[in-house]
Amino acid sequence: MSIALSSAPPDTESGANCMVDIALLQSVSYIAGALGVCVAAIFYILNLRISQRNMKTTLETRKLQFVTSITTQLLSEEGQRRYGELMNMEWTDYDDFEKKYGSDYNLDNYAKRMSMWNTFNTMGMLVREKLVESEVLYRINNIDPLFMWSKFKDVIAENRRRYGGKDNFSDFELLYDEILRVKLGRDPSFRIPETLTKYVPGE
Repeated sequence: MSIALSSAPPDTESGANCMVDIALLQSVSYIAGALGVCVAAIFYILNLRISQRNMKTTLETRKLQFVTSITTQLLSEEGQRRYGELMNMEWTDYDDFEKKYGSDYNLDNYAKRMSMWNTFNTMGMLVREKLVESEVLYRINNIDPLFMWSKFKDVIAENRRRYGGKDNFSDFELLYDEILRVKLGRDPSFRIPETLTKYVPGE
């Protein structure tokens, strides 16, 4: 008795489906990996922007605190008294100035004067380094730097020649130029009076 063995053809459709399933899974896996990288990149960029924004806010706050701490010295009652005292000084020439107000003869006046000059010089440095706009300083301190520089510019020039060099208080001078520019932009007719803060009857 013979038994006929039949060999069925291989299930080609099932094998093809298996191959398609594996290819599909691989494609999905690649897409998922690519999406993961894109999402991670997006989150990184967002976090970077948030960090930069926070750093900018922190920098602006510190800058404001620094400017406020400087201008508070000038705007306080004591600062205004010191400003008035310096503006009321009188002398005939540089030698007369030194004998009346120099550090060898009048240390108290010298300290007040250098404190205010250096404060204005620091404010000028902030403008030069673009850490604060001259418009902001004008709104805070108005034209005080204009009168102070005009009062002492000849003394500072002689001080440069004898002691400090050409760049001594150069940022104070820059502050004067910038504040004057802002003032003339607002009021082109403005002129610094020759008498400065001194009261002149009838004016």
